[in-house]
Amino acid sequence: MRIAAVDLVSNTCFPALAAYELGYFKAEGVDVEIELVSAIGSTKALRNGEADAMIAGSVFDALTEFKDWQGAKVCVALSQGTPWLLTVRADLPASRGDVQALRGMTFTAAEGPDLAFKQMLRSGGLDPENDLNIIDLPGAKDRDVSFGVFAAEALTEGKIDGYWSNAMGAETAISRGVGKIHVDVRRGDDPGDVRFATCAGLVSTDEYIAREPESVDAAVRAIVKVQKALQAHPTLARKVGEGLFPPEAASLIATIVERDAPFYDPAMPKETVSRMNAFAQSVGQLSGPVPYEQVIAARCVKLWTE
Repeated sequence: MRIAAVDLVSNTCFPALAAYELGYFKAEGVDVEIELVSAIGSTKALRNGEADAMIAGSVFDALTEFKDWQGAKVCVALSQGTPWLLTVRADLPASRGDVQALRGMTFTAAEGPDLAFKQMLRSGGLDPENDLNIIDLPGAKDRDVSFGVFAAEALTEGKIDGYWSNAMGAETAISRGVGKIHVDVRRGDDPGDVRFATCAGLVSTDEYIAREPESVDAAVRAIVKVQKALQAHPTLARKVGEGLFPPEAASLIATIVERDAPFYDPAMPKETVSRMNAFAQSVGQLSGPVPYEQVIAARCVKLWTE
């Protein structure tokens, strides 16, 4: 199974990386290759047949190539809830969660996650097009770049006031003493319930699921098992980080995984999908409501609780 990923230094998609590095995929009898692609290129790789599945920090990324969930399905959640945090410079004189305090400042967000960032700003009473500056960082979309870690460098260098990223990106700035978390949507800082906008997941095509159902099942079983292992023993994350991450990130990942362990839940019940689709529709990624069965690979549901 060829799996495309946009970020290999990620706590959000970490269960898939851990299943690979710790041998859980192999133990289930599926041979997995994880390939890094640029920006939201994982969805293009899936559409073009260059990948059999993708690990997405946001499952709604699939909608950029699979309109209205036609031709692709979510097989398992890697982690629950919108996974991004707003990190700001450490000296920002504002209370956590105060969206109005961001007025006039400069931020960056990756393509895809920026949809949730802008929605969070609107819900907090700011116009993302006029009340602050959201910029692209040169080089941020390069193939070998982890966006959050890259953005932490920009914050360290004083190029931006903050950035929207996963917890690895946030923790990098915090550990250096240059940043602090201002909004953590999964933990309730979010105006407008942005925490329910999306989640991380493993997505495959209808064609591959039909052609290789046993491989899909094996991959899902591996992810479910490694999620349970990480919840029970978060220190396993350090071994994964040492095998896959640069040294600074490897030293941080065990702490992040221990904090995030409650979110490593494979299930995507109907309420989760309904809220996710409602957000996708509100930002123009989905043309209208679609049934649960159009989003979720039905054969995988039973595997989430085995």
